[in-house]
Amino acid sequence: MASTDGSAGRGRRVTTAVVAIALFALVARLLLLGDRIAHWDEARVAYWILDYADTGVFEYQPIIHGPFLQQVNRVVFELFGANDFTMRLVVAALGAALPLAALLFRKRLSDVETVAFALFLAVDPVLLYYSRFMRSDLPLAAFMLFALGFFLRALDSRRPRYVHAGIVALALAFTTKENVLVYLVTWLGALVLLVDRRLLVDHRPFADRDLSFDLQAARERIGAFGTTLRTWVPHLLLAVVEFLVIVVYFYAPRTNGSTPGFDTLLSDPTALPAVIGEATLGSWNAFISQWISGDSQSHAYLPYLGDLVETLVVGSGALVVLAAIGFLADRYADDGPRDLVAFAFYCGFVSVLGYPIITDIMAPWAAVHAVVFLMLPAAVGAGVLYTRARTALSHDDRPGVAAALVIVLLVVGQVGYIGVQNVYLDDQSASNALVQYAQPADDLRPTIEEMAAVSANNRGTDVLLYGDHLVADSPGSRAPGCSDWFNILPLPWYTEAHDMNVSCATEPSGFEQRVNESSPPVVIGLTTDSEFLAANLEGYDERAYVLRTQDTAKTNTTFFLDESRLPKVTTEQSNP
Repeated sequence: MASTDGSAGRGRRVTTAVVAIALFALVARLLLLGDRIAHWDEARVAYWILDYADTGVFEYQPIIHGPFLQQVNRVVFELFGANDFTMRLVVAALGAALPLAALLFRKRLSDVETVAFALFLAVDPVLLYYSRFMRSDLPLAAFMLFALGFFLRALDSRRPRYVHAGIVALALAFTTKENVLVYLVTWLGALVLLVDRRLLVDHRPFADRDLSFDLQAARERIGAFGTTLRTWVPHLLLAVVEFLVIVVYFYAPRTNGSTPGFDTLLSDPTALPAVIGEATLGSWNAFISQWISGDSQSHAYLPYLGDLVETLVVGSGALVVLAAIGFLADRYADDGPRDLVAFAFYCGFVSVLGYPIITDIMAPWAAVHAVVFLMLPAAVGAGVLYTRARTALSHDDRPGVAAALVIVLLVVGQVGYIGVQNVYLDDQSASNALVQYAQPADDLRPTIEEMAAVSANNRGTDVLLYGDHLVADSPGSRAPGCSDWFNILPLPWYTEAHDMNVSCATEPSGFEQRVNESSPPVVIGLTTDSEFLAANLEGYDERAYVLRTQDTAKTNTTFFLDESRLPKVTTEQSNP
């Protein structure tokens, strides 16, 4: 009884520690969450979410990946408003939940390894940075980690509820991003490697192995399998239904009543087969057309591999080394290698080699999909270090204790420094390996806030864009007004979120006419046109910003703001 109570006590302590780590992870992700100016990708998707909320019209667009964030953030925006904090809130919450997944693996990990796994999921700089970034990579990684954990729990406990939980997590992963298929292929490849390793465990010559066939034993196994199958078939059928319901809900088009869609099913239930078909086969065909039939992955391999490795070295270097130590230590342990540790290391290692092939651009966020697996063998490495340190301490082995402390300080130092510097203090710099090149290099926040303030009380044009580079030849159906979508981001997200009226001019004569007619409080043009603009905007304050960390010559943009139209702060407001 004492042993059982002691085990239960240790279990409660581990659970408490993991929950505390998750709370710390939540604080780390919410801290200054809205400070960084929106990345190009964040702003593009956020703008389309606002468009969806405004029109009620939605269809799956493979170029911006799965519909999870569009569907969920539409509700978040309606409840809490649209800004950079709320835009990233769902991803931050999922990133904070990552440490809780460690509890699903605790039957296959020691207590120390479980807590270390949770801690690394909370503090790894790559996972931390992209938990504060509205992209689908982190949600995909989180859902797949939980799915794997739930399936393992189902295998260990034989409880159907874990199968259903795993299917829900897997279905949600399918709504985030198309490379969920890469996860499944990676899992399959890792399982093949595990099977191969199991076959190689028996080192006896093939002729010496016992290959006799026991008919009675075979019958018993077949009978047991049949009984298990009858027990699980209803749950498996229900799991298929659960999967389809989630996928159809997220992928089905919303048409605002113009044609059959998910939003019209109550008024026209007969449209259900068409809606299901569009959500499943229609989405699949769109995915194939965008990502398989195209040539977006036709690029040199080594530069993309080098970029990904650089991200891993800078962002997670110490933990990746710890993962290699954990994998090797477990592989050659006296009690034999554990399947889970080998599986996780294989998945992480193959992801590092595979993502440079399938990704269409150089992007640090691809490292998320390798890191989320590698943190498990890294936790095993931490367990090895902990055990060696305790042994050295108990034997008064001072060199051993000192060596362990040095390793701990190196890991903590690298993770802590990169976590603070690259995630919080320098989260927009081109020199930061965690920053993707479409991140604005300058802090536009003060100017964006002043633009919102002047537009709130202005009538007519709030923002005038000038120049061929910023103005579209023929506005697209989904692009914001007259602006050139790919050259003005992230500004459309802010102008739409603050309901600014945007107008455009491409020629000097048209520009002068619009300025004379509407006297816009904000004018934006390339810095190369700033001399002309300044000559026609007397009294405006001039601010230059770079809208990308790369291609600065094309994205060096100047804002002209008429500060005289800013709301006046009264004495009562300034001295409460």
